[in-house]
Amino acid sequence: MSHEEFPTDNPAVVTCGLPYANGDLHIGHLRTYVGGDVLSRALETLGQQTAFVSGSDMHGTPIAVQAIEDGVDPEEFALEWHEQYEETFPKFDIDFDNYGHTHDDTNRELTYEIVERLEAEGYVEEQEIKVAWDPQEDQPLPDRYVEGTCPYCGADARGDECDEGCGRHLEPGEIEEPVSTISGNPAEYRERTHKFFRVSELTDYLSAFLDRLEGTSNARNQPRQWIEDGLQDWCITRDLDWGFDYPGDDGEDLVLYVWVDAPIEYVASTKQYTERVGADIYDWERAWKADEVGVEAAGPDSGEIIHIIGQDIIQHHTIFWPAMLHVAGYNEPRAVVASGFMNLDGDAFSTSRNRAIWAREFLDEGFHPDTLRYYLTTVGGFQDEIDFSWDRFAERVNGELVGNVGNFAYRSLLFAERNFGGTPDADVSEEVRERIEEAVDEFEAAVNDYSTRQATQAAVNLAAFGNEYIQRHEPWNLDDDEAAPVIRDCVQVAKAVAVLVYPATPDTAQRLWDQLGEDGSVADATLDAALEAPPSDFGEPTELFEKIEDERVEELNQKLEDRVEAVAEGDGGDAEDDGTETDEAAGSDEGSMDVEALAEERIGFDDFEELDIRVGRIESAEPIEDSDKLARLEVDIGLETRQVVAGIKQLHDLDELPGTKVVLLANMEKAELFGVESNGMVLAAGEQADLLTTHGDAEPGTKIR
Repeated sequence: MSHEEFPTDNPAVVTCGLPYANGDLHIGHLRTYVGGDVLSRALETLGQQTAFVSGSDMHGTPIAVQAIEDGVDPEEFALEWHEQYEETFPKFDIDFDNYGHTHDDTNRELTYEIVERLEAEGYVEEQEIKVAWDPQEDQPLPDRYVEGTCPYCGADARGDECDEGCGRHLEPGEIEEPVSTISGNPAEYRERTHKFFRVSELTDYLSAFLDRLEGTSNARNQPRQWIEDGLQDWCITRDLDWGFDYPGDDGEDLVLYVWVDAPIEYVASTKQYTERVGADIYDWERAWKADEVGVEAAGPDSGEIIHIIGQDIIQHHTIFWPAMLHVAGYNEPRAVVASGFMNLDGDAFSTSRNRAIWAREFLDEGFHPDTLRYYLTTVGGFQDEIDFSWDRFAERVNGELVGNVGNFAYRSLLFAERNFGGTPDADVSEEVRERIEEAVDEFEAAVNDYSTRQATQAAVNLAAFGNEYIQRHEPWNLDDDEAAPVIRDCVQVAKAVAVLVYPATPDTAQRLWDQLGEDGSVADATLDAALEAPPSDFGEPTELFEKIEDERVEELNQKLEDRVEAVAEGDGGDAEDDGTETDEAAGSDEGSMDVEALAEERIGFDDFEELDIRVGRIESAEPIEDSDKLARLEVDIGLETRQVVAGIKQLHDLDELPGTKVVLLANMEKAELFGVESNGMVLAAGEQADLLTTHGDAEPGTKIR
C-alpha cells in the first residue's frame, strides 16, 4: 500500500464483513454493506481502480447449531441463505463486483495454501489444551456450544467471545463455569491436541502495523490493549464436523476455525472477480500478493486493502488477519473502518421478538432503497452508535432529500426546460464555479478520511447552496437575458450534485443525470464532470423523491408495535425466530428485548442483608481509552467517593451524567478493567443500561433496604 492520497496507481479492494448464512437480513445488517458500497463508488468517482467484494460465511458453529435444530445438512442450510443474500443486496444497489461464499473451491485452495505457508514458516505448533466437553452427550463443545463466565471481566460469555462484557476473544478452555448449550448441564474440561498460530511471535510487527493503519480510531485503539496485555497464541482448529478439514494427515478429526477461512474469502472473492473479467481489467494478485514475506514487500505495486466491518470483529481484522497475511506473504490492510452499533427507536434490534425492520419488509413498504442508503450514510459518523425510527427516517427524507436535493433539482431543471429548452447559453459564474470546486474538494478530503457521511454531505450542502442561490436571484422575476446566467449556474450545480451524491444514492443520481440529458452512466463520471458543461437540450424533469406523510409514519409505527406485541403474547407474529446472526454487531440479538425467566433458586433474607447497596451521586464520568463500552465514574456515596467502572460508554451521554442519582453495590469485590480499578457496581436495568435511581430525595450514602 502507498498511504498516498486516493486516487493512487495501485488497485484498491474494499471488503465487507461476511454475514453468517443463517437468517434473514434486517436494516441493521445493511449498515456496513451500504457503507462499503458507498465508499467503493466514491473511490471510483475519484478515479481509483476498485474491486468491491464479500461473500457469505458458510462455516462456524452458529450455522452448524441452526442446521442441527432444523434437521438439515449444514451446507444445504447455508446455501439457501447465501442465495437469498445474493438476491437481497442488489435490491439495495449494494453492487459487489463479486459475492462468493466460504465453502467454495477457490476459498478452500487459498485457505490451504495460506495455512501450509504458516506451517512452513514455523508459525504453527501443537498444544495440549482443555476443551469443554458435554459428558452427557459425550462430545466436545467448540465455540458457541458452550457458555460460561469470562475469565477477564466476569461477564456472561460464549465460548469464543465475551460478547456481553469486555468484548475479548476467548480461546478454547478459557471460559469459566462452562455449561453445555446442547444439554444445559455443566460441562467439564478434557485434554485435546489442537493447532495454534503463534501470534505472540508477531507482537512487534502488529504494533507497527497499528501505527500505519488508517480508518476509524476504534479500529486502531481497541487492539492496542490486547497487545499491551500480551498476545496469546491463537487456536486455529476446532472439534467440529462442519468446515474445512485441517490440511495434511496430522489434522486428525479437526476442522479449521471459522476465523481462519472467513477472511481468506476476501482474497478468494477478489480472485474470482479477476477470473471473470480478466487480469487486464483487474489484477487480484497486484492487490493482494506481496513479493516476499514481510512489510517490506508493500511497495509501489501493492494494493490498497480496505475492510468495512462491525466493531465486534475489530480484533479479528487488526490482530489475527494481518498476522496471517504478513507471514503468508500477502499485503497488509491499508485501512479498517469499523461501524458503531445500530438501534431501533432507542432499543436494540431483537429478531426473537420480531422487533426489527426486515430488509424485504422495507422494500415491500414501497420505499426507494436510496432513502435508506442516505439515512444509513448520513445519520451519524460511521463509528458512532446510530438509531433508526420511522419518525427520524421520514424527517430526514422529507427535509434533506425531498426539501433540499429534490426541490433544488426539480425547480432548476423545470425552469431551464420551460424557458430555455435545456441549459441556457451562458457561462458559469465565478461564484458558482468556486462553490462547486469547494464541494469537490470536500468530497475528495472526506473519501480520503473514509467518511462517507461527509462525502455525501458535500453534495447535500451544495444543493442547499443551489436553493439559496436561486432564491436570492429570483429568476422568475427577471427577463430571459437576465435569468439565463442564473439558470445556467443552477443547471451546473445540479450536475455537480448528481456526481457527488451518486455513491450514496446511485439510482437517484442516474435519474438526475438522465434528466440533464447526459449520455451513459453517472457511475462512469469522475470529479472533473462536476464542472463540465451539461447538454444544451433536455426534457421536462420529474420529482426525484416522494414525501412521506405523517399518517404513513403512524401506520408503520403501529405495524411494528403490533408485531412485537403479537410475539410477546406468544402467537409468533409474522416471522419465525430464525436465529439470524452475522459478523456484524447489528446482526446479533445483543441487547435483546426478551424478558429473562425468573431465577429458580431463592436466597434468604440474611443473604440479602449482606448486600451493602447505597444511594450514590455521579460526580464525574469519562470514557476509558481503548474500550468501546467502559466508562470511569466518580460516585459520591456519602462516606466517601468511589471510582467505579461501568459498561455505559455507548449507552449514555457521559457529559450529562454528573449529578445523576444512582444505586451502587458498595461491597462488590474490587476488579480491574482495562487497567482501571473498579470499587463497586452501579446497578442498571436491561441491555440499554437504564440506570437505577431513587424516586425521592434520598441523600448519597443512604442504604437500600
